[in-house]
Amino acid sequence: MKQDARQAMPPAISVGSIAMSSDTKSDPFTPAFEAALEKAVEPAAPGAAPVLPAATAAPDSAGGSTPLENAIVDAIKTVFDPEIPVNVYEIGLIYNIDVAPNGHVAVKMTLTSPACPSAQELPAEVKDRVESVAGVASCDVEIVWDPTWNPSMMSEAARLQLGFF
Repeated sequence: MKQDARQAMPPAISVGSIAMSSDTKSDPFTPAFEAALEKAVEPAAPGAAPVLPAATAAPDSAGGSTPLENAIVDAIKTVFDPEIPVNVYEIGLIYNIDVAPNGHVAVKMTLTSPACPSAQELPAEVKDRVESVAGVASCDVEIVWDPTWNPSMMSEAARLQLGFF
């Protein structure tokens, strides 16, 4: 089953269970975005990864996502970029979540910039949080750079929290 958070991504170069594409783009930050980040309130101190309840593979009645897919998204929403006080899902860094019947999860994500100082930590944290969900056997995280992330990829809630109107 596939939950397409953004759009289909082109292949990238895989290195172990965390992958990065070789394509790098220019820094998408604008002065207005950086100013909004400075005004934002820091999130609460991060805690241990939550232990989420077991989920079944039956789709829910709302959007067709399974309870397992919903639990995976909830787990990813506990990962915060240390420079942006919003979780990586709401920022728009998660492009695709693919859950195989055997419990293997493949996540395609990006970073706000190829020079992101958390480039090693964020994918590893996403992997750890997804693997903490009951029903997930394993997780691979692939970093892709196309399309290049930009502030328009943020959810409405993230835009409001960061002062984008």
